[in-house]
Amino acid sequence: MLLTVSKRLEFSASRRLFLADWTNEQNLAAFGPETTARYGTGRNYVAFFVFTGEVDPTNGMLVNISEIKDRVERVLHARFDHKFLNEDHPEFQELSPTAENIARQLFIEVAPLFGDLDAELVACHLVETPERSATFYSTGSVEGNYWLDFSAARQTMSPHLSAGENDRLFGVASSLHGHGHHYRARFTFRRDASNDLAAFVPHQDIARKLDSIRSELDHKNLNREVGGLTNRPMTTESLAQYLHERMAADRPVHRVRLHERDDFFAEYWIGDKFFLGLQRPFSAAHRLHAAKLSEAVNLALYGKCNNPHGHGHRYLTEATIGGRYDERSGTLYDFSSLVGGVEGALRPWNNRHLDLETEEFRETPSTGENIVRALWPQFNSRSNDQLVRLRLWETPNNRFTLRR
Repeated sequence: MLLTVSKRLEFSASRRLFLADWTNEQNLAAFGPETTARYGTGRNYVAFFVFTGEVDPTNGMLVNISEIKDRVERVLHARFDHKFLNEDHPEFQELSPTAENIARQLFIEVAPLFGDLDAELVACHLVETPERSATFYSTGSVEGNYWLDFSAARQTMSPHLSAGENDRLFGVASSLHGHGHHYRARFTFRRDASNDLAAFVPHQDIARKLDSIRSELDHKNLNREVGGLTNRPMTTESLAQYLHERMAADRPVHRVRLHERDDFFAEYWIGDKFFLGLQRPFSAAHRLHAAKLSEAVNLALYGKCNNPHGHGHRYLTEATIGGRYDERSGTLYDFSSLVGGVEGALRPWNNRHLDLETEEFRETPSTGENIVRALWPQFNSRSNDQLVRLRLWETPNNRFTLRR
């Protein structure tokens, strides 16, 4: 099992995607119209710094999240925030400040700040816009993400099932009248890092391909108007696989995530792997306090979270399951069973004080690290031992993830 802790931080900067030794035509093909912004164009960046390590059994923390914020902001304020990156940051006088290059540079500059701790920085994820993000990993691998939106109608069904089987499996979603979704798809491209990630995926190529997919699917009835989907199950899992096939026909793509709504998605990965993800919130009160530590040490360690009267959060969980994809039905797992299992796992904790009203935290600090570890067996036992990842957001800025 791998446990990670992520801290979300923001900064604003301007940059120009441009390489001086390229022609205007080459820059335009690689970076798109933004390359013509001679004095730069702006971005409100969101960066996630992901750490792993062992949880201290006394205080329940892998790393103090406040310490992440304090240390990382030194780099952000001095080198990135409110800068014209091409001119104010020496690394980007030669390298183009793409999302991939910025994520890598953030990792390079932040990682040494934590050399005195047991926790290790393993990834930096950078969101540039809702349509573009990138992740740099400690292994040297890098990922670029491109998002596509489209709206479409569908009848959830499989042509390989009888009408009765479709009705039992998909319920009202199998109605002949159909229903609609605003879909949001993420295409993830992955490769080993090189010295320059300037044109990770050339703008001209990806824009053309995304436009082709959008025109094929947007405002269409997927069962009746998209030839490529004929005779295949009309499920979110199957549609994610189809999107992967469409992109892979022209450019190697590592995985595709397809949201049919904000809290539910299917993923298809290279190697014929399928996953389903579902988000559900719960509300609870707690107090960060370690019984083995003195009052003074608790206050210094947890700060305002050590308030004797407690405080609370509207937590958000995200369960991702994997397993065998059934080609006949086009499903990985029954959706109603997934929803019921997740909600059943959260019900005992909802609207409770975790330290005073649950057995798990009578003696154990209710840190995010300990909460996600305590939730894992509850989720996994209700998902046929198919849970592969469990995420917990304490706030939008603090995320705890456990992976199989």
